[in-house]
Amino acid sequence: MVILIARREKLWRGWHCLRLSLLAAIFFALDLYTWHRSIAHVVPGLATILGNFEVFLVPVAGVILFGERLNPRLILSVPLAVAGLFMIEGIHWEPLSPDYRIGIYYGLSTAVFYTGFPIVLRRLQSHPSKPSAALSLMVVSFSTALYLALEIIRAGESFAIPDLQSGLSLVALGLMCQTMGWLLITQSLPRIPAAIAGLILLLQPSLSFVWDVLFFNRATSAMAWVGVVLALSAIYLDATSGRKVSATSV
Repeated sequence: MVILIARREKLWRGWHCLRLSLLAAIFFALDLYTWHRSIAHVVPGLATILGNFEVFLVPVAGVILFGERLNPRLILSVPLAVAGLFMIEGIHWEPLSPDYRIGIYYGLSTAVFYTGFPIVLRRLQSHPSKPSAALSLMVVSFSTALYLALEIIRAGESFAIPDLQSGLSLVALGLMCQTMGWLLITQSLPRIPAAIAGLILLLQPSLSFVWDVLFFNRATSAMAWVGVVLALSAIYLDATSGRKVSATSV
């Protein structure tokens, strides 16, 4: 809001824009909810890779909703991604604990919900009175916070921040990762080639998995590392297929 006031930007863009912004916030809130639940069950690296599977769902939604053509790269990238996922977690599903399976389901749900987020934003940005990126970010962020607050109340959880370190971490997450990161991504994507954008955005799931191994002592076999490479290659292949690369949430 401070940025918008400094720019003297008009805040009200009509009910249509507000409805689309609120709908985008619902998808984003569900995306954050399922992603964090997935992290709790399967740690950040795999949860982030699973969430990035949205790059396969967005073009399918584009075919259904906007009549776009299905890129041949998608047909090639999907089996690569699935093969990579099986190599990360092993070919057999039975040995995985129920808790771990739930984490994978949450991670895939993240991809589904985040697919709706850029689709709605596309509708919003195609409107004649489309809001700026900063205004969209403000409305989506406030609405997302409201939705998640209602979920906390429903679940009977506490709003209390346990200690100063946790509070500072939340402030850093909000200002740096969400606000500055989101603005930088949305401003830069239209200005650089899709191949470069896709490669840079892949640093997020790639480094998340590496941090899992380094900081959380995740046991990872050679086959799992090959699976990570396959999954990330599939994401990159689809993300650079000639479409505009969308910002990731996770």
